[in-house]
Amino acid sequence: MKTYTLLLFIALFLAYSCVQDKHSKTIHFKINMKQIHNISNVGLRGDTAPLSWNETLLLTDEDGDSIYDGEIQLNSASYDIEFKFVNQDTIFELQDQPNRSIRFEYKPEKIIYEATFNNPNSEISKTK
Repeated sequence: MKTYTLLLFIALFLAYSCVQDKHSKTIHFKINMKQIHNISNVGLRGDTAPLSWNETLLLTDEDGDSIYDGEIQLNSASYDIEFKFVNQDTIFELQDQPNRSIRFEYKPEKIIYEATFNNPNSEISKTK
């Protein structure tokens, strides 16, 4: 019985010690839609909450310049996030191309992600 208890204690200790700390991430997304026709319900879908591949997180264009933006906040021990922008709630950009991604550092971060719809190039800047 002592051996079993000792092994259980060691297993729990190892499992707990392998858990990484979560760090806060604030990501501000900006997507340029100027070259797109029939724009509506522009947003994001992705693999990490609050994003989902099943529901669109809508972005807004408050000043009417066809650049939609929005912000998410998450607490993550993950090293990246994958996502795509969508138009009309269901039309995914970059069909048959890899998802967009942002790699995280192992610390709290504030990130600005700027891109153009259907163009795989992007600009990522980090602020303090």
